[in-house]
Amino acid sequence: MAKRGKSERIEPSFEGSKARGELSVSESDRVVPAARGKGKAKGSRGGKTAGSGRSGGRSGSGGGTRSAGGRGKARRRRGGGVFGFVRGMAYWMLVLGIWAGIAGAGLTAYYGARMPSATTWSVPDRPPNVRIVSADGKLLANRGMTGGEAVGLHEMSPYIPQAVIAIEDRRFYSHFGVDPIGFARAMATNVVEGRLVQGGSTLTQQLAKNLFLSAERTLERKVQEVLLALWLEQKHSKAQILEMYLNRVYFGSGAYGVEAASRRYFNKSARQVTLSEAALLAGLLKAPSRLSPARDPKAAEERSQIVLAAMAEQGMIGNGEMTAAMSAPATRAAAYWTGSEHYVADRIMEELPGLIGDVRKDVVVETTIDLTLQKLGEKSIRALIRENGKTLNVSQGALVSIDGSGAVRAMIGGYDYANSQFDRASEARRQPGSAFKPFVFLAALEQGRTPESIRNDAPVRIGKWTPENYNGKYYGEVTLTAALSKSLNSVAAQLAMEVGPKAVVEAAHRMGIESKLEANTSIALGTSEVTPLELTAAYVPFANGGYRPEPHFIRRVTDASGKVLYEAGHGKVPRVISQEAVAMMNAMMAETIRSGTARKAAFGWPAAGKTGTSQNSRDAWFVGYTANLTTGVWFGNDDGSPTKNVTGGSLPALAWHDFMVAAHEGVKVASLPGAGWRKPIPDVPGPRPVLPAGSPEDDAPAAATTAAPAEREPATTASIGHPVPAADVGDARKKPLGSIMDVILGN
Repeated sequence: MAKRGKSERIEPSFEGSKARGELSVSESDRVVPAARGKGKAKGSRGGKTAGSGRSGGRSGSGGGTRSAGGRGKARRRRGGGVFGFVRGMAYWMLVLGIWAGIAGAGLTAYYGARMPSATTWSVPDRPPNVRIVSADGKLLANRGMTGGEAVGLHEMSPYIPQAVIAIEDRRFYSHFGVDPIGFARAMATNVVEGRLVQGGSTLTQQLAKNLFLSAERTLERKVQEVLLALWLEQKHSKAQILEMYLNRVYFGSGAYGVEAASRRYFNKSARQVTLSEAALLAGLLKAPSRLSPARDPKAAEERSQIVLAAMAEQGMIGNGEMTAAMSAPATRAAAYWTGSEHYVADRIMEELPGLIGDVRKDVVVETTIDLTLQKLGEKSIRALIRENGKTLNVSQGALVSIDGSGAVRAMIGGYDYANSQFDRASEARRQPGSAFKPFVFLAALEQGRTPESIRNDAPVRIGKWTPENYNGKYYGEVTLTAALSKSLNSVAAQLAMEVGPKAVVEAAHRMGIESKLEANTSIALGTSEVTPLELTAAYVPFANGGYRPEPHFIRRVTDASGKVLYEAGHGKVPRVISQEAVAMMNAMMAETIRSGTARKAAFGWPAAGKTGTSQNSRDAWFVGYTANLTTGVWFGNDDGSPTKNVTGGSLPALAWHDFMVAAHEGVKVASLPGAGWRKPIPDVPGPRPVLPAGSPEDDAPAAATTAAPAEREPATTASIGHPVPAADVGDARKKPLGSIMDVILGN
């Protein structure tokens, strides 16, 4: 081989060079496809046998090894497909998770930017509660959006927070406002069930929603809910969050907060709730309206069983406690708040803004109501209707009791507040019938007549109106006392004509009647409508000596700290009738109970009053009084349908008797103002009629006339403007000289 020059370059050769160290790639160095040559490699051209053998051996060995490796990889590829898929899925899930996190962070930032600055966030004040209490401090009702006062976590029954946590948020004390585990579990359950079965919200999230957000189901609201929950957890302790939640959450049937719910369903404070009752309350949170025991007692009971099981599972209660609680009687609540005291509460809520303005914070209203008397009146009304309602066709009743200062001590507005919230005591205007006659007789006394003045009880005609007595009976010459106690319509109509209807209207308004009164002669029989409250209040001056106080329910209003916001005034009460007139009226109306139409009302105290029955016995009344209390009672039907001959001397007098007996128990007996009054008068010819004690009910309804009140024509203008002697009215028979002289002398 010729020597190369020093400057000659040596290029790599890929041909059949035999020199060691030169780069050489033979066929055997290539991976032989499985389909070719079965792993055999072709030898190199030329070369020594030994070299070729070694080379071939290495090549064969190497080729065999590579071929086996290829087959191994293929086997691993075929056998490891599942693992490859899992690795691929894990990879892509990681990638998707990262992108989801980025997207979530972006959405959170976007929706968070739409919210006010976190530095301005604050927990809104709880809606104000109005706590209404009786004269001795007993709770009558709570009013306001929540319907119950706030109760501290340390004050309420410990079973309540335990039950709520057990069923609503078992990791409440360990999560940071959002519970990823609970959320994942809820989502998995929902996927399995194929519908929304569980929610993943924590108590903190629920509180955030209730405090700040609407109930709409949008992604934006959910993101904001999470942000607010995190903020609440940062700013408040777990105990504070739980307390806020329990005092604001909705428990169904109009009850917001645990105190309102406890009062609503169990008629007790949240402080006294038992284990079974706490489980029922906690169970309501899933669907308050649907699970309310006022709507579906069975569903509420079944849900409470689930709550008790959850409490036992989490070690909050033992199995024995769970069994005992599960065997407790099911709770059955009225469809609405029940108890007659709620009529009072509604009335107070109407008056309150006028006394203290808008209610912006918790207040306590101290009322004049005696809760014991309130319940006694309610019991009496309900018992009489329950026992006689179907037989006598009467479905409703009302009672009002007022003391001499005008303080309303009891007011029952109907048979059952749960079934009807309409207040018949202060809102329903009905014809008072003969219960209006005292104002006619008062006007006559103020014009000079006396209880001993005599009138002729006989049929009379005033224009086209012919008032008639009950059962068409007439008694001839009677004193005004007898005429009032026996409720003689003929005499009342004569007096109304003598004094003039306008004088009767003026006397009634002066005494306390506020409704519009028609100044016609039929007013003598109570054809103008009034409410039980105003009619009862108008009798108070008879009981207190002639003064007209303002009827009131509210004694004082304070805020939660005890600051007085309003207090009933102790100003001067005007005198509306003279002492002499009071004495005469009391002497006359005492006979109504002693020997007249209200004999069933007598109970041993000096008392007076007047019965009343309207057309076709649609309304039956008795308003009576002692020196201690003035109480009015009404029975009838809301639709104005007639009762079956219920008169003021029957059910109303009985209810009045039962109430007054209880109200005066242990009270020192007192005489009526002006007791023992007597005015000397000349002898009047003719015997004084005395009706037998067993005579029929004389309380003639206004219907006992030839025309209904609405169809009657008032007397002529001359008759109204110029009172005339009774003997000259209509067809009344001539009175003897003594009676005419009595009119002339003004007696």
